[in-house]
Amino acid sequence: MIERRPMIAGNWKMYTDIFESVNLVKAVSAGLRGDEEVDVLVAPPFTNLSVAKPFAENARILLAAQNMHWEESGAFTGEISGPMLRAAGCTHVILGHSERRHIFRETDEDVNRKAQAAARSGLIPIVCIGETLEEREAGKTFAVIERQLAGSLSAFLVGGDLPAGTILAYEPVWAIGTGRTATPAQAQDVHQAIRSWLTERFGGAVSGRTRVLYGGSVKPDNITDLMSEPDIDGVLVGGASLKAESFLGIVHYRK
Repeated sequence: MIERRPMIAGNWKMYTDIFESVNLVKAVSAGLRGDEEVDVLVAPPFTNLSVAKPFAENARILLAAQNMHWEESGAFTGEISGPMLRAAGCTHVILGHSERRHIFRETDEDVNRKAQAAARSGLIPIVCIGETLEEREAGKTFAVIERQLAGSLSAFLVGGDLPAGTILAYEPVWAIGTGRTATPAQAQDVHQAIRSWLTERFGGAVSGRTRVLYGGSVKPDNITDLMSEPDIDGVLVGGASLKAESFLGIVHYRK
């Protein structure tokens, strides 16, 4: 059986200025014990990546961007490319977050193009998927998840392989920033379906190595129950990652 190393990832969204980002990553760094059995990742705003980099590196904290463009350069005012993110110190990039999909109308094809570009640039994509409350109540959860997976990873499906390290994140839209959390059993059902989908399309080896994170109102008081499920390999944390104390409480869920 392949052992998937857990990941605790913090998405800081459009919060923290440069000084707040530095102070937060330093506080998280100070709270790590050096014997963590998880990978710790943070995703500050674009403007704060370079200044957060040295403090993150010193603590072996992985650095991610929250989005990117699919072109390497060009006349795309306001956009950021994969090579730019690599130069800023990123190893990962979050793609297709529900806020990108629902507020900025990003499509599965947009996410697919970005995932391809991330892999070309040497970045590890964290591809987000998830259903709305209306879709869940209509019994469409698994159909939505499969459609998003097929569309967001279509280039990799054509190639027959998923780039090593690729991470998926299941984020039920109805649980993001609402205080509502999918029960561990609900989350596990979807994670298991994602794992089965990966096995059918890419084979057991790819499915076995691919980490699938859960995102949606994750807190120190629910992390242990979520991580007890066999197909939940970590979490993508929003609000609780903006305070070092609560984020470290999630990181140290095994202690």
